[in-house]
Amino acid sequence: MPRDKKESHERIILAARTEFLKKGFEKASIRRIASSAKLTSAALYRHFPSKHEMFSYLVEPGICALKEWLERHEKTSYEYIENDDVKMACEESAIDLMNDVIFHHREAFILLLRSSQGTEYENFIRDIVTDQGEEMMRAIEFLKSRGYKVKDIPTNTMNILMSAYLTALFEPIAHDLPKEEESEYLETIKDFFMPGWQRIMGLEET
Repeated sequence: MPRDKKESHERIILAARTEFLKKGFEKASIRRIASSAKLTSAALYRHFPSKHEMFSYLVEPGICALKEWLERHEKTSYEYIENDDVKMACEESAIDLMNDVIFHHREAFILLLRSSQGTEYENFIRDIVTDQGEEMMRAIEFLKSRGYKVKDIPTNTMNILMSAYLTALFEPIAHDLPKEEESEYLETIKDFFMPGWQRIMGLEET
């Protein structure tokens, strides 16, 4: 990318992020973004054909990193279970997800949580809750098939528990908690939720 175009692109990204955070996606103005980036609207459209594509550019790196982490986590967890090491399968948790991924893409997830109404991302948390609730139910059935004394949890109950857990985990991002408070907050969440998840997964019986 030529230097001038790269510099314009960087100004657009900064201006777009500021506009989306301030106004939300629906009320964000291409004209204001272009003005803040010191460009005409026509020049801005040469970088991004639409406001939706601009928003996606800002949040997709975080979403891709999240999906990659979850896929790797699920793969390694099942490998541990297959080797009859369910404790190691539960060793890595969503707390690690926050530290490994979410905090490294803080700006993307702040946009997703605060400013995504009117985009395909507006149900971001609900979609994760659904996916992870389904995955947890599959994991429970797999553990049962290998003889573990796993708790029977109705699907609706699992979705409620997963919603409470993930909503709590994302609170530091949703409310932009100071970084120096993040570790203590996550440790408190871990102390509160993990014993319950361990009981559901039958760890007390292993």
